[in-house]
Amino acid sequence: MSDADTSESDCAAQSISRREFVLGAAASVLSAGGVAARAAVPSSVPSSGPAPGRAPAPSPSPAPAESSAECLTLSAVEAIGAMKTGALTAERYAGALLERCAQLKSLNAFITLDPSLVLEQAREADRRRASGAPLGPLHGLPIPVKDSLNTAQYPTSGGTPALKGFRPPADAPLVATLRAAGAIVLGKTNLHELSYGWTSNNLAFGAVHNPYDPTRIPGGSSGGTAAAIAAHMAPLGVAEDTEGSIRVPAALCGVMGFRPTTGRYSTVGAIPACSLFDQLGPEARSVADIALFDRVAGGDMREIEALPLAGVRFAVWRGYWFEGLDPEVERITREAVSKLRAAGAKIVEAEVPGLRKLLDETADLIVDHDVRLELARYLVVNGATLSFEELVARASPDIRAIFAHEVMPGSPGFVSEAAYETAVTVYLPRLRRTFKDYFARTGAAAILFPTTLVTAPRIGDEGELSVGHRKMSFDVAIGRNIAPGSRTGLPGLVMPTGIAANGLPVSMEFDGPAGSDRTLLGLGLSLEQVLGHVAPPPI
Repeated sequence: MSDADTSESDCAAQSISRREFVLGAAASVLSAGGVAARAAVPSSVPSSGPAPGRAPAPSPSPAPAESSAECLTLSAVEAIGAMKTGALTAERYAGALLERCAQLKSLNAFITLDPSLVLEQAREADRRRASGAPLGPLHGLPIPVKDSLNTAQYPTSGGTPALKGFRPPADAPLVATLRAAGAIVLGKTNLHELSYGWTSNNLAFGAVHNPYDPTRIPGGSSGGTAAAIAAHMAPLGVAEDTEGSIRVPAALCGVMGFRPTTGRYSTVGAIPACSLFDQLGPEARSVADIALFDRVAGGDMREIEALPLAGVRFAVWRGYWFEGLDPEVERITREAVSKLRAAGAKIVEAEVPGLRKLLDETADLIVDHDVRLELARYLVVNGATLSFEELVARASPDIRAIFAHEVMPGSPGFVSEAAYETAVTVYLPRLRRTFKDYFARTGAAAILFPTTLVTAPRIGDEGELSVGHRKMSFDVAIGRNIAPGSRTGLPGLVMPTGIAANGLPVSMEFDGPAGSDRTLLGLGLSLEQVLGHVAPPPI
């Protein structure tokens, strides 16, 4: 029998049932036959071109619709397990994901994606398995990577015109870790230019569209990764968060997002905004996949076990995180909190003293000060042939305007060294102590709150939003609730909690004490069972 004759049965795991297929796959990953000649190679996917010296991949041959759909429903844990056991080939799985990427190209989730490179690495993963060589914990898994993180195989543009085609000298350490564990880079995802916004309305590479409603934003700045995960182009992706850029897109696209404790994973090789706040992290459709990512990226392969919720204390402060919510967000959040109570969790009401003033004193001024110095350093270290000033001069008009008003020397909002020094040596430590004391006083394992005050706004609605019968600024509606976690370096897990009447996802965030990442993910595994999953996008 030829390889082509077996292609239709790969994703359905030949004669075994899907339940047997999934259970066997999960067991394989947690404890640790495809087409060679006719893999799907969608020519309509954006490509950065074949790598030098590599023969072109064979002509595309679409996979059967049923088996492709079966592949797309797999979690990362399930897919890796199936590829390790041989129930599914890496090439066949990559082909199904690439086909999906091509079908949903209109979402504009990717800046660069080379199908032939992905398939070549998938075939290599299959050869490695056939040889009996040891297989990594991410064996054969294609992972989309935000285009602000250095990759040797793809350009790293930061979503800005001046870096289009820029090739860093090496993978960022996090990318190298993922690849060493067996992962394949599934292209570079679109983002808000220079990660400087919450919409992913990129004027240089085009806006990213929300899979639940293409007229809506996916959130930013990691909008491309979140859109790709929500649209089942991949089960797990890499994002980056300075002030909400993992969590906001996860919330607006109805997927899981995890910002680890600041410093848990290396941010070397990431286009920076502010090293005090910058942090890389995953987006996925299941907590188990996020936990697997954390085990690999954090260098601790011990299992993360589900922790019981009975008696666990979750803190809320309705005077800040629950104030001014859209009525649908409020309703769904209230229902989610009721589910937690029914599961035995304790909800502790407690104020964070002085929070608003401390946030005002540590607001954008720290990022606006640091981005100028740290971007300039990134360009030099990574061999870019332009200066920071040239980068800004060639940026899109919206980004250029922000930098001209807030960042550049002599601008109206330019941050003085004295103001910066006070913010980082007085107010930021005070804010972090306040949260450390808050957790100690409440005994809470996490603070819970709706991630954003609204569901995804329409593309172009970036000024004033209508929330119920009130008007609210876009920045407050999207950025207010995530701000404390960003500045205090807390681990934050975003989980979808429901679909609003307008058909868009609503999410809740759980912020734990600094350093409690594995405990937070253990709770997340149980929270997922209580909160359930939202319906996928209607695409």
